[in-house]
Amino acid sequence: MQHRRRLRSRIILSFALFGTLLSALFALAILAMRQVLENQLIEDTLQREVDRFVQFKRENPDPDAPFHFSRHIEIQVVTPARYANVPFRWRDLDNGVYTFEERGPDGRPRFYKLAVRRDPDLWGFLWYEYTQEMMSRRQMMLAVGIALVVFSGLSLLVGYWSAGRVMRPVVDLARRLREAGTRGGLEPLAPHFADDEVGQLAQALDEYAARLTELVERDRQFNADVSHELRTPLAVIQGAVELLLARTDLDEKTRGRVLRIQRAAQQCSDLTQALLLLSRGERGIDTGRYCDVRRLAEQLVEANRHHLAGKPVEARIVGEAALQIQAPEAAIAVALGNLIGNAFKYTRSGTVMVRIESGAVVIEDTGPGLSEEDARRAFERHYRGSAATGSGAGIGLAIVRRLCDLYGWRARLEPREGGGARAVLDFRIRR
Repeated sequence: MQHRRRLRSRIILSFALFGTLLSALFALAILAMRQVLENQLIEDTLQREVDRFVQFKRENPDPDAPFHFSRHIEIQVVTPARYANVPFRWRDLDNGVYTFEERGPDGRPRFYKLAVRRDPDLWGFLWYEYTQEMMSRRQMMLAVGIALVVFSGLSLLVGYWSAGRVMRPVVDLARRLREAGTRGGLEPLAPHFADDEVGQLAQALDEYAARLTELVERDRQFNADVSHELRTPLAVIQGAVELLLARTDLDEKTRGRVLRIQRAAQQCSDLTQALLLLSRGERGIDTGRYCDVRRLAEQLVEANRHHLAGKPVEARIVGEAALQIQAPEAAIAVALGNLIGNAFKYTRSGTVMVRIESGAVVIEDTGPGLSEEDARRAFERHYRGSAATGSGAGIGLAIVRRLCDLYGWRARLEPREGGGARAVLDFRIRR
């Protein structure tokens, strides 16, 4: 089916069908016209000859009176008194011309036409054998069939040739588009094509590519500028927090608030760095540095504990697997922090368990759960599930998906047996 949908195949098939149909109609028209004209000619001739012969016999009753037919024709004239001399199958025929088929002595079919003239005093029967004409007609039908096959084949060949000529500019355009995608350049396409439909398509693609490149570049520059400009105030906040924490006269309540500010500043810093990596399309991997995922998970759990304030929820980290990932800590912190933060936000009671496995982190909660549609669309931008509360914009999981696409990870959400939801962040690189 995929091959039949191709434009080249459609052109070839159209030529073949058109040629075959036109040849078949032409052949049928020739055969039909030949048969009609041949039958009409024979019948008119027979009827005219039998009328002439009966009239001649009426005027010349002498059996030896000579009569000359215009063609090789056999005739029998009888009177009503000699009715028994007429073949049985002719006796009930009225005036007119009839067609008969019978087997000859050699077993081969014979075809003849019979013209009948019944007057009160004379009956005339004139028959004309046209077996040779029938054989000629069949030979002509065979020749027409062979011609039909030949012309259909020619139509197919013409279709192949025409499709190649028609599709050559389109194939060239597709090739140049693929090469431009692999090179990453923006070479104009329109100068390589004539001013026709394909050239107009190339011009439209050039204009679209220019607009799209401008938008992407503008978005990339904006993200890079925002990420860069946010570093300075975040650094100031983190420096001020460190100075405050160094003081010994802080009470526990104030120290707790300062620690929360420190964690929020670190989250903003991680998010800023992750967005900067996404805007550049760079992984930013240092081959000599690895991120301890368990240690990072413990920090993220502590950073999100404020979502559990006043709720009977227990947060636990389980699993003894040592998980070291070669990736920037900021990217892992943003991806994993979004999944842990969602579990903390939507769980009203019960347990949130973060399990460290070999190559993956699994977060299970006892929250309201999610539907199959929510699980399928959770990572879409601006999509919020049916159980979502608050004023979120629905972009956190979309950022997680973009980070996974950048590093080759996999993230998924699924309903959990017994209620709640399960989130999996799989760091095993997709091959």
